[in-house]
Amino acid sequence: MNIVILSRNANLYSTDRLVEEGENRGHKIEIIDPLKCDIIIEKEKPTIYYKDRYLDYVDAIIPRIGASITFYGCAVVRQFEMMNVFTTASSEAILRSRDKLKSLQRLSKAGIGMPKTVFTNYSRDVEEVIEHVGGVPVIIKLLEGTQGLGVVLAESKNAAESVLEAFNGLEARVIVQEFIKEAKGADLRALVVDGQVVGAMKRQGKEGEFRSNLHRGGNAQIIKLSAAELSVAMKASQALKLPVCGVDMLQSDRGPLLLEVNSSPGLEGIENATGKNIAKSIINYIERNTKK
Repeated sequence: MNIVILSRNANLYSTDRLVEEGENRGHKIEIIDPLKCDIIIEKEKPTIYYKDRYLDYVDAIIPRIGASITFYGCAVVRQFEMMNVFTTASSEAILRSRDKLKSLQRLSKAGIGMPKTVFTNYSRDVEEVIEHVGGVPVIIKLLEGTQGLGVVLAESKNAAESVLEAFNGLEARVIVQEFIKEAKGADLRALVVDGQVVGAMKRQGKEGEFRSNLHRGGNAQIIKLSAAELSVAMKASQALKLPVCGVDMLQSDRGPLLLEVNSSPGLEGIENATGKNIAKSIINYIERNTKK
């Protein structure tokens, strides 16, 4: 089978592991930079041209589309879809997951618990916004933020007001979320493949850091999810129509609360923490869903 990994960096751990496991299964794996693809739109013959050839031989793709190239990356994924190529994440699902507000709205409708969240259109009534999420401290997030960037903990009303006024001045849209104190700077990452959780870890932020992202100095360890946590992860995958994704949750006094769903989850942290071969699970998923 010819499998293409859409990635801008062939040296990333996740990309390298997918190549390794795909080749171990006897597949031909190719890494292609989506920004170097030309999309050719023609009646009944959509194609993609890359460097010196047409990509008309591809059986499946694994999109590893970074947030900074979402628009063009998803256009490339969509073109492959028009060519009837199997993908582990559809273009619409990637776009859906990248829009924090839209994804939270869909997840809420699906009955999934999450921290109280408020979105407002450059509101000056900061006190009212804070009351809606239960008072300070609050988390303020840029809608376009990723990997812990654009996320601020405001511990007082004055701090929250200052941060919101700064973002308002930049015309940057934000959401305000309830701060879950009992999570103690930790969160859970569940890796879902084909709608099932294949690995989970607990990530703990470093001392004094409320964000648990591993690249910000946090650490991770394997964890066995509760039935409620497993249910949230699988429901979130279904609600956003992302059969392969990372689901981030907080442990709270009222049960698991969903933070976000990542359409291009990194494999290094979770494979190292759990000892699970996640890359192999993704390749197996492709094999089960393609004819060749």
